[in-house]
Amino acid sequence: MSTRLKQLVESLGGQLIGDADIQVSGIAPLSDATAAHITFLSNPKFRSQATQSQAAAIILSPADDAVVSAVYKGARIVTANPYAYFARTAQFFAALNAPVTPSGIHPSAVVDPSASVAATACIGANVVIEAEAVIGAHVHIMAGCVIGRAVSIGAMTRLHAHVTIYAGCEIGQRGIIHSGVVIGADGFGFANDAGAWVKIPQTGRVLIGDDVEIGANTTIDRGALADTVIEEGVKLDNQIQIAHNCHIGAHTAIAACVGIAGSATIGKYCSIGGAAMIHGHITIVDHVHVSAGTLALRSILEPGQYTGFYPIAKHRDWEKSAALVRNLSTMREKIRTLEKTIELLTEKNNEQS
Repeated sequence: MSTRLKQLVESLGGQLIGDADIQVSGIAPLSDATAAHITFLSNPKFRSQATQSQAAAIILSPADDAVVSAVYKGARIVTANPYAYFARTAQFFAALNAPVTPSGIHPSAVVDPSASVAATACIGANVVIEAEAVIGAHVHIMAGCVIGRAVSIGAMTRLHAHVTIYAGCEIGQRGIIHSGVVIGADGFGFANDAGAWVKIPQTGRVLIGDDVEIGANTTIDRGALADTVIEEGVKLDNQIQIAHNCHIGAHTAIAACVGIAGSATIGKYCSIGGAAMIHGHITIVDHVHVSAGTLALRSILEPGQYTGFYPIAKHRDWEKSAALVRNLSTMREKIRTLEKTIELLTEKNNEQS
């Protein structure tokens, strides 16, 4: 389906320059767009591509428009944040072309009589919904999901196939949970008794706010006593592990393969790069950006970007560097001894002169 630029701008805002009645059927990159597409420019280094684009319209900033408009003759939507506008435009077209999700419960689904399922919800094949669960309006639960006892899922949340949510957990509205996600499994809690491990029952829950997206095969453990909390607007990539009693602040984004140990607290508006490791029982304040592959062993109490990894090198060179690092303590003592010797010799020389 297509839409007129006028309808798009009325929905999303921005300043439209050019023919408001142009019809566009989708969004495409600068180099691939045709006369049926709208495109976007979010990086000034691609201005030359923008001037040559065949797109019917382009989304760009005021600064880029001042340059591009001299050559590009299509319609333009001028906005302060072209990349965010592109994202909302993509959402607009996705909604425009999305198939209608029928409400109802598939015959093969197993729903406990005490569960509450909104009439507008869509429950797919082989879904299991256990006792006292509450499924909100327009929720879409796809094939093979398991919804535990007394789980609550807010309106318009979408669960892709084979998601498992353990008992008592709460999911907010408008969430997206991808396949293979497990929410509410036991945290890794054991007490050592003379070498044997004694399990600590994990009796907390997982509480997830509104507008949270959770990537495929990510796992979020339930709390040991208190709850594990994921606040609103958090975005989690694939294959992340969040341990028991963690607290992730609103609108924080975490990339793939991050591991967060138990009882870590991460603030609002943070970002954590792929494969970073966050130690347990530490605090990271708001607006902290942790680089990919970084190991955070201590609390971070000041906003900013933090990086902690050794640059890649040939293996033989890395071994040499590692040997030097291992000997730094000895080298430091030798340097201190040399400094003291030089100081004594200098004093003696000054006395003689």
